[in-house]
Amino acid sequence: MFDRISHTPPIGVGGRNRTPSSAQTTASTPARPMQKRNSFGSENGQAAVEFALCVPVLCLIVLALIDFGKAVNYWQDANQLANVGARLAAVAGTTAQPSPTLTQWVQQQAETTELRNGTGSVTSPAKVCITFLTGPTGTTGQIGDPVRVTVTAPYKWIPFVGGGTLNISANATMRLEQRPDPALNGQCSS
Repeated sequence: MFDRISHTPPIGVGGRNRTPSSAQTTASTPARPMQKRNSFGSENGQAAVEFALCVPVLCLIVLALIDFGKAVNYWQDANQLANVGARLAAVAGTTAQPSPTLTQWVQQQAETTELRNGTGSVTSPAKVCITFLTGPTGTTGQIGDPVRVTVTAPYKWIPFVGGGTLNISANATMRLEQRPDPALNGQCSS
């Protein structure tokens, strides 16, 4: 009446309704055959297709971010050039200008060759212009009057997808510390 190995009564003996153990169930339950899926419902290669659809968009975003970083770098360089030019115009007075002109010298101080020579994303060299502004007393080009230096450069935005051109522009204004050379007013680099 008792099983010799496990010392438990067999199922249904002794008035108990026991559930069979998992070992008994798997041994007595026949395995169901796996159903074969048709080729239209197969998911093989789905991840590769999704990856192929997402990669070009992600690459375009990364390249646009890199191009935006370059534009910000050129803008900072233009700001630095404008500050240098305004300081030189404010203190130069009638002393000898850097060669060949003050604006061309400032242009050649650009950190990147693209701003200096107009190559790559910058379609032409940075243009540096000096302007004497009217001071608080109504005079122009006198000690204490403002002088403004403007640096502009055309930048081809995202050229690999045919993006537009925007102008990078920066200016700096300082007060004249010495009487300037009148030839500086309106002088622009080529």
